[in-house]
Amino acid sequence: MSEIESGKSDPFETVEPIGKRVLIRKDQDKKQTKGGIQLPDNIEIPTITGRIVSVSAEVEMAADIPLRQYDKVLFNPKGAIPVDFEGDNRLFVVDVENVVAVFRK
Repeated sequence: MSEIESGKSDPFETVEPIGKRVLIRKDQDKKQTKGGIQLPDNIEIPTITGRIVSVSAEVEMAADIPLRQYDKVLFNPKGAIPVDFEGDNRLFVVDVENVVAVFRK
C-alpha cells in the first residue's frame, strides 16, 4: 500500500510558488504602537510587511520584476493565500501584482 493510499504522507519540506508569485513570511503583528501604547491581544492590526522566502522560476527569470529572495516587501494581504505549512501560519503565496514596495538600503 502506498503512502497516498494509507492516508500517510511525509510533511512538506519546501513550498515553491508557480507563475508570477512569491512566497512571503509575514512579519509579526505589532502589539505596541510607536508611541509606546500597549495594544490588547484581541485587537489585530494587519501586518503587510514580510520577507520573501522563495520566488517562482518565472519571477527569477524576469528582468522587469525586481523581486529576489530575502527582500523585505510591503504587500496587499487581501490577495495573499495562506500556506498551512507552519503552526503559526505566517507563510503566504502572493501574486507579484500584490507586492507594492520593496525596502532597499
